[in-house]
Amino acid sequence: MSSLNLNKVILCGRLTADPELRQTNSGIAVVRFTLAVNRRTSRNADGSQAQPQADFISVVAWRERAEFISRYFRKGSALCVTGSIQTSSWQDQQGQKRYATEVVADEAMFVDSKNESGNTAAGGQYGADSYNAPSYSSPASAPNFEELKTDDDLPF
Repeated sequence: MSSLNLNKVILCGRLTADPELRQTNSGIAVVRFTLAVNRRTSRNADGSQAQPQADFISVVAWRERAEFISRYFRKGSALCVTGSIQTSSWQDQQGQKRYATEVVADEAMFVDSKNESGNTAAGGQYGADSYNAPSYSSPASAPNFEELKTDDDLPF
């Protein structure tokens, strides 16, 4: 029997609402938000493109990641997160057992450029070891490549 265990999620989508930063009783920052992630669509029976569908996925981020997300992302912002799926259960006031499944974000990354999203920084990532807001700088110039005239010029 294998002892393989893997719980890794990568999601890229758009925020359905502004993330709201909160604090636990012990002062730990937490933010919960929903990502709308489009599903790939297939063709209808008549060959036309099917209407796009989206999944709405609950995500929670803690500590510095929570602060980062609440500071730099707003409703409609594109965001990529990596993390793991976590499930929980509880009993409601009527005695019914309830379940919740959410993604716990380990990393959060910008997707839009600064001009597209209106954010103050773009193109970076915020992981467990980052403490400053990410920034993006494009190269001063594109690299110069030598154009080959024929396949005979290839070194292999």
